[in-house]
Amino acid sequence: MVDAVRAAGAPVPGAGELFQILRDGRARTKAELATLTGLARSTVSSRIDTLLAAGLLRPAGEAASTGGRPPARVAFNPAAGAVLAADLGATHATIAVADLSGRMLASRTHALDISSGPEAVLDAVTREGAALLSAQGIGDGLLVGVGIGVPGPVEHSTGMPTNPPIMPGWDRFDVPAYVRRTFEVPVLVDNDVNILALGEQSLSWSGVDDLIFVKVATGIGAGIISGGVLQRGAQGSAGDIGHVQVPYSHDSPRTAGDERDLEAIASGPAIAAVLRARGVEARDSADVMRLVRAGNAEAIAATRQAGREVGEVLSTVVNLLNPSIIVIGGSIARAGEHLLAGVREVVYRRSIPLATQHLGIVQSQAGETAGVRGAAIMVTQHVLSPAHVEALAAR
Repeated sequence: MVDAVRAAGAPVPGAGELFQILRDGRARTKAELATLTGLARSTVSSRIDTLLAAGLLRPAGEAASTGGRPPARVAFNPAAGAVLAADLGATHATIAVADLSGRMLASRTHALDISSGPEAVLDAVTREGAALLSAQGIGDGLLVGVGIGVPGPVEHSTGMPTNPPIMPGWDRFDVPAYVRRTFEVPVLVDNDVNILALGEQSLSWSGVDDLIFVKVATGIGAGIISGGVLQRGAQGSAGDIGHVQVPYSHDSPRTAGDERDLEAIASGPAIAAVLRARGVEARDSADVMRLVRAGNAEAIAATRQAGREVGEVLSTVVNLLNPSIIVIGGSIARAGEHLLAGVREVVYRRSIPLATQHLGIVQSQAGETAGVRGAAIMVTQHVLSPAHVEALAAR
């Protein structure tokens, strides 16, 4: 940090940049911050006082004295605000309230039909959110933002879903504007796999900067974190591996002329279709999960083959992006290790040795709250960015 600040032409850190150092939760003295940033102690003191007045920092006791009065320490104050987060699936919704560190304060999961349309779904979300905020004693003044994940493509810059296949009536619907009718704060919307990637990284892989989260359920998608930053692409469609045509492999039971995409071959409904063709009753992803957990040999074999097909696409992704960790989640992954076994079998064989030398392919461990935690992190990354903190300090 010192070298970066002192480099020729580097901007002098303002209150917003100084605050980023303290977001790790560690308490520091003004002298320590002056050493870290290369700023004069008087400048650091002025900016710390501004952040204390804004409530973003709090006094954190005294450091050990080296003679004279012990120096005071300051630390990030996660209780300075709250975030409302929602993870919307095809048939359920999880709503949560989090503090500014992304820690969950309360959450509720209930049945919800995404095909009911945006007004009905978002009205239910805002009602539930308002009830959670009230139960936590959080007034309007403490709410700093709302984050929402939806099961379909989203133009992140506008927060509008774009041609979502399982969300009738949502195409180009202005979700942020609708939610701001209830909560007058920034509203951010993203694809559910992107917020799952953020949540998984935060909960299980906080030290990993290059991670890919793959969800295999009713659909298939990936959230890409590269260099510590979620990659959305130009319009927000990065990671849509479900619509990538699967390369033909001699190991696959598919014919050479099969040009279907990954979702049509390896999703939960696709596996169910394979099982029905073999005389096994299976309608959807839930039936596939039930059969695999019951030890049905046909279901296990079909799920492992689906993993191989996912691996065919991921091997290209590994060669291109060189992640440290691939996390496999979604309902089909939760049925057991069979999907992962198929993925590992192909990725480790088809990717270049350097890319797989330290690559881990693991099952999701974050649980049901990963999505809402990711949605909360999406909001805090926005409202606690240097520019936004600088604006708050200026006010």
